[in-house]
Amino acid sequence: MNTAHGHGYRITENARLDARNTFGVRARAPMLVEATDAAALPELFGYAMLRAPTTLVLGGGSNLLFAGDAPGAVLALETRQIALLEDDGDTALVRADAGVAWHDFVLWTLGHGLAGLENLALIPGTVGAAPIQNIGAYGVEVRESVQTVAAFDRTTGTFVRLAALDCAFAYRDSLFKQAPDRYVVTAVEFRLSRTFQPRLGYAGIEDELRAMGVEGAPRAAQVAEAVIRIRRRKLPDPAVLGNAGSFFKNPIVPAAQAEALLAGHPGMPLFRGAGDDTRKLSAAWLIDQCGWKGHRDGDAGVSADHALVLVNHGQASGQDLLALARRIAASVQARFGVAIEPEPRLVGARW
Repeated sequence: MNTAHGHGYRITENARLDARNTFGVRARAPMLVEATDAAALPELFGYAMLRAPTTLVLGGGSNLLFAGDAPGAVLALETRQIALLEDDGDTALVRADAGVAWHDFVLWTLGHGLAGLENLALIPGTVGAAPIQNIGAYGVEVRESVQTVAAFDRTTGTFVRLAALDCAFAYRDSLFKQAPDRYVVTAVEFRLSRTFQPRLGYAGIEDELRAMGVEGAPRAAQVAEAVIRIRRRKLPDPAVLGNAGSFFKNPIVPAAQAEALLAGHPGMPLFRGAGDDTRKLSAAWLIDQCGWKGHRDGDAGVSADHALVLVNHGQASGQDLLALARRIAASVQARFGVAIEPEPRLVGARW
């Protein structure tokens, strides 16, 4: 394994990626490029190996599954600066580099008296990955706070700034996810408020606040703590049990199909979709009804606490986990006539 250094980057040949994915599966890359300065990207993408469409931009490795080795070079941004750009007393504009750990950033904003991201506490991954996936939890999506995404456009070799309206944000989707081989997110600017308006409509948050002894209107940090407590109960710690959080997206189906399913399954959770003609179903409920919670095939399994979470009990390969995921999806399709799709990016395989 050879390592070379340049100005603002480090290159390692034949690099292991086991510790760079939260599933903890074994994988290698022919070349791992760690960039400590985004300004090095034009030089780096001047190399033929990085210009190849197989180049993978890797954040915290919490939203992907290596079903095999990386087919090409892997680029990891190790930039970790946070800056307060504007503050008028009512709102503030904060810029965070792509390499900043997302949860650390949420805690930074709360520590500076800024609200808006508290419901997104403890989501694994990096700031750079947040707009790609349009991460969301407990009734909030990151797009609500994103003002601008700074990125390097691999097709033009230039740095660009994209306003939130130009990012094509949708449920767990964005322009960056739709064009995964074009943009490298280098930083994100967030418009956050100094006036806290709690979002407590999602099941469990108010109950958790009461259990914490919070009476009356909660503070943003208290909502974040409630979310952290709920997530820690529901989701295994990747450092202890390899996982990538929720593996399947909640399916969105036509309203008529949802109503027909509800008639046959009165206890089925149902949520309004993006429009009046669609409904969002609970993938966790569908999977649980098919009996998968706690299931295990060798070291590939499903969490005993949350049907959406696939886990690596130790030595499962990415192929093992993918095979289990496909079996789960097939059973949901057979029983309910609903297709469920993976949330993480699959590397080395197609769904």
